[in-house]
Amino acid sequence: MLQTIGVGSAAMLAGCTTTTMQGAVSASPADIAVGPSAKTATLDPAKAVTADRVAADPRDIPGPITRTEPTDVEVTLETTEVVAEIEPGVTVRYMTFDGQIPGPFIRTRVGDTVHLTIRNAPSSKMAHNVDFHAARGPGGGAEATTVAPGEEETLRFKVTYPGAFVYHCAVANVDYHISTGMFGIILVEPEEGLPEVDHEFYLGQHELYTTGATGQEGHHEFDFDAMAAEDPTYVLINGEKYAIGPQGYDEMVVDTDDTVRIYYAVGGPNVESNFHPIGSVWDTVYRDGALASDPDYYVQTVPIAPGSSAVVTATFPVPGEYKLVDHALSRVARKGCLAVLRSEGPENPELFDAS
Repeated sequence: MLQTIGVGSAAMLAGCTTTTMQGAVSASPADIAVGPSAKTATLDPAKAVTADRVAADPRDIPGPITRTEPTDVEVTLETTEVVAEIEPGVTVRYMTFDGQIPGPFIRTRVGDTVHLTIRNAPSSKMAHNVDFHAARGPGGGAEATTVAPGEEETLRFKVTYPGAFVYHCAVANVDYHISTGMFGIILVEPEEGLPEVDHEFYLGQHELYTTGATGQEGHHEFDFDAMAAEDPTYVLINGEKYAIGPQGYDEMVVDTDDTVRIYYAVGGPNVESNFHPIGSVWDTVYRDGALASDPDYYVQTVPIAPGSSAVVTATFPVPGEYKLVDHALSRVARKGCLAVLRSEGPENPELFDAS
């Protein structure tokens, strides 16, 4: 039974569940790696990091498209393999697009033509490529874009239908490459554009399979057997445990009267997300990123399949911290799946009075 859930000493996962889950999720290995299924691998010491951060800045999104005609959109992606920390004292080798998880947010409009250049860093050990769910063509471009270390390829494709679509590496062992970070979103705006909001944020969820236990210090190698069994060591938002929020990178900050849109990608490779804002609901939801469909309204928890996305909007009219989670809550309490949005402004006792 969960007694207290802590994100370091910050970010309480409160107001969502019963008294079995009311404190903060402890990041201590002693608190997390318990029970008969806990791994007992002997790990090498944590390696020197080659990237201080892999978590994508959730604010790093190109601005809304205001033009009314299609155009050519130049996109360059570099595939890089880096060593970074999942959490303090725990390192792993990630595979990334442009050194970040999820990969760069690509913004287009229906009718645009994407001119892609993909480069594989000379320091890479593996070949990589990219499969765009927004592209009609064999493999979504995977075969055409396969690049060995130090090589470069190009691809041109037209985006003909609106939506928020996942892209990901799709070489052999595709699940391995996605698990270690190789996925992102390409947005295809409808011709009329999207409704205006005050803030847009970009988040991505994936699960990571390693030879160590969750929170076990040292260098974690990849565990193919655990992946085949779909038994992840970590379930992460933006590639690091509890990365986004006051407990980490405090980058999702809004005012209480702001409107917020979130693009949420689920790379997987295996685990479905159950995306929920603790203390609110999603005011509108485009399920599966299907922007040509009518949205749903006032949705509490959105299922998102691996390789899919959701586009949601919300407001946060009472000041405070709002936890964005996968509502399969053991993934939050035990495996690291949490981001926090902070809303600032005057108290609103007519709506919510905790005094």
